[in-house]
Amino acid sequence: MNKENENASKVEEPNVRITRARAKAFGASGEELSSSILFTKQEQKRGLRANSKRAASDENKASAIATVGLQHKRRAVLKDVGNIACEDSNVNCTNASQIQTNKQAKRGLGKNVKVASNVSEAIPMVQDDAKAKLAEELSKIRVAEPLEPTLPKAPVPQGICRTLGQHRGADLMPTIQVPAESAELRNPKKKEGSVAWEIVGSSNDPDIVNIDSNLKDPLACSLYAPDIYSNICLAEVARRPSTDYMERLQRDITPSMRGILVDWLVEVSEEYKLVPDTLYLTVNLIDRFLSHNYVEKQKLQLLGVTCMLIASKYEEICAPRVEEFCFITDNTYSREEVLKMEIQVLNFSHFQLAVPTTKTFLRRFIHAAQASYKVPCLELELLANYLAELTLVEYSFLKFLPSLIAASAVFLARWTLNQSDHPWSPTLEHYTSYKTSQLKTTVVALEDLQLNTTGCPLNSIREKYKHQKFKSVATLTSKQRVVHSFEDQ
Repeated sequence: MNKENENASKVEEPNVRITRARAKAFGASGEELSSSILFTKQEQKRGLRANSKRAASDENKASAIATVGLQHKRRAVLKDVGNIACEDSNVNCTNASQIQTNKQAKRGLGKNVKVASNVSEAIPMVQDDAKAKLAEELSKIRVAEPLEPTLPKAPVPQGICRTLGQHRGADLMPTIQVPAESAELRNPKKKEGSVAWEIVGSSNDPDIVNIDSNLKDPLACSLYAPDIYSNICLAEVARRPSTDYMERLQRDITPSMRGILVDWLVEVSEEYKLVPDTLYLTVNLIDRFLSHNYVEKQKLQLLGVTCMLIASKYEEICAPRVEEFCFITDNTYSREEVLKMEIQVLNFSHFQLAVPTTKTFLRRFIHAAQASYKVPCLELELLANYLAELTLVEYSFLKFLPSLIAASAVFLARWTLNQSDHPWSPTLEHYTSYKTSQLKTTVVALEDLQLNTTGCPLNSIREKYKHQKFKSVATLTSKQRVVHSFEDQ
């Protein structure tokens, strides 16, 4: 027993007599002496578990003291939220290491433990100062913000509204968000003349229905619809075909040949079950190409099927193949001829296929026409589409804009279904930007097509809309001529 006690006392002597604090006081020579003594003693007693644990605790104490000593050498904290967050993470890591060291080594820290605690107490004080300064800066920013947004009060010129289609009035109401604390802006009708859309007139006029109020339907594009239709009102003028290319450029084809081609393309679209947008785009591409390129009558049908091929690729989900268009022409044209003509049409149009047609405007105008209906009228929609498609065959309707044709089709369709009420409402006038007096010429010409006063033998569109799936709207006519609707204006 005495020998074991002597051995244990000999093992503990280096750790008691020469500590790292004393070795640090000795200087460089003391450090070398203490490290050599510790190294030899640990080599001699490597098998003892107590000494290995004590050596590990000494190393942990040394690392903790080293980190505490280097803590004050870091750069000053910037007045930034990101740097404060980084400092918090460093402090947390330092505190965690200190807690782990205190659990492993309960003795021998002495004055170094007090130094570490003082540093850990000083760092949270710096954090509190930085957070206090940040809170002061944020409070200043909140005070500087205006409580109510300043909106323009100057009236919008009527010329600009007419150019953009004049349907940006109440449509912009859902897009502007006002703060909840503003009681006056929560109800815009209380502040007269302070909001831009009130000057246009839709919000103040109870007769105008907001057709873009359905924000829940993503397919309606309620937030973007006014801007979309303002842009296409400008695009329809820029990309419209020439109105006199038959007299000016074409010498081998006539307007009747063009009508026969379009009438045949209506049958082709029905054969392949193409959407109406494909048919409208096909006719637009034909007229645009014929406006600046001379075409012989032998190549007119080739131009027609090629334009329908291009329109199908643009509008359809599954477009017919080139071979199918060659087959529909009874193999009059080969695949190579169709592809060659396709290159010519695309190069001429510079691949600008996004063209607003009558169908584009017709969708929005029908929506405006049915805004006051409790139940949507399917016959009104089908009849307006029928009247609009009748204009595709007629070369003389190229002088009218697509938006004007669409508005006239809605006007005549409402008059055909109901002569007791005037067909034009304030809502339609607002969203189409056309007054009743501006529609008279187009509506009268469109009624002549409906009644077929010229005896046109091209009946593909008429036979199409006589079917029951289209409610046989081609057979509907009004008891009184539409001219009577303009007498009171």
